[in-house]
Amino acid sequence: MTAETKTELPQVTSGCCSSTGSCHDGADEVPTGAVTTVYDVKGMTCGHCEGAVSGEISEIPGVSSVTAVAATGKVTVVSEAPLDEAAVRAAVDEAGYELLGRV
Repeated sequence: MTAETKTELPQVTSGCCSSTGSCHDGADEVPTGAVTTVYDVKGMTCGHCEGAVSGEISEIPGVSSVTAVAATGKVTVVSEAPLDEAAVRAAVDEAGYELLGRV
């Protein structure tokens, strides 16, 4: 006689994207006490651009997340405290784009 073992896996009901299928609709949770700032960035045209800008801004101390959207030119930054705009400008410049300012 053999014993049969049945293991059920939990059903996955969500992914990295929101229910609308978008990864860029603000569905991410913001940590309590965090500061969210949206910037206009000129020159982003594709996913590579988004990655370059996000990567540079992510290196600024205190930044917990960055979401760049080439289609709108908007970059949303969540940080522990308000960021020095000069630091954000330098990061965007380093990535090869132009910071137009806060939205």
